[in-house]
Amino acid sequence: MIAPAEPILDALSELFEDDYESVVIYGDVDGETVLHEGPATIRANGWVELPSGRLLSPEAVHHVDTYPGA
Repeated sequence: MIAPAEPILDALSELFEDDYESVVIYGDVDGETVLHEGPATIRANGWVELPSGRLLSPEAVHHVDTYPGA
């Protein structure tokens, strides 16, 4: 029996997710538009998941500054 591909892909994508305790997510190159500060998960597909469950699309996020150990 062949397993469905979607659950396998979901399990593999979790391996490439990065959880951060402290990030600042910016929506512009100048860093004037802060979209989020605090913990976040950066998913393998480029989407950013906030603790509330809200997702930020890769198109909305210009860059993310991470602060390891903070």
